[in-house]
Amino acid sequence: MSHLLPDAEVIDAYVELRVRVVALMREAPQDADELVVPHCPQWAVAELASHMLGVPDDIVNGRMEGVASDAWTKAQVERHRGKSLRSLADELENLATRFDPMLPHIPSMARSQMTMDAVTHEHDLRHALGRPGARDSRAVKAGLAWLREWITARNPEGAERLFVAGVSAFDLLRCLTGRRSEPQVIALGLDIAVLRQVLHGSPLRIPAPTVGE
Repeated sequence: MSHLLPDAEVIDAYVELRVRVVALMREAPQDADELVVPHCPQWAVAELASHMLGVPDDIVNGRMEGVASDAWTKAQVERHRGKSLRSLADELENLATRFDPMLPHIPSMARSQMTMDAVTHEHDLRHALGRPGARDSRAVKAGLAWLREWITARNPEGAERLFVAGVSAFDLLRCLTGRRSEPQVIALGLDIAVLRQVLHGSPLRIPAPTVGE
């Protein structure tokens, strides 16, 4: 049995997320571009936004070699370096006319993974800008569903233990994507040993410092 949400729900979740992110970028103060993103301290806000634009931009333009690798992501950031948040917001919004018709044709697992990455970064952006919200969005649920599918394939018992722990979808998403420290994970009532086990050998890491929401 697949844990992924139905394709139509994931497509709607991604489109709704993009609308929210475009609004966040446009409403941010003009000096926000260079703010460090605490959950991704190697990036400033404009660099994070460049990655969020870069994924659909690369898909539309067929730049898929090394997809999801560090080099692929770095190229996205470099391609849009120097652009303002408002310019990036305009490009992301304008890309929709080309990207949205492609969404139904992206394989379900890849589409849900893309939504998981995007919603993770939506909340990284919200934290950096001090604009919390949308914690019960369809994108949160779609992203978490992909994580459950992925973790179940790696460690079915561990996945079951994490997903029946009674933690909110938003908090579990943030724990599973390396946005919660060990003290935060424990405070939520999750078994830290199980979380370490299911993430072992993956690109996701439990951060040493406590960053915040």
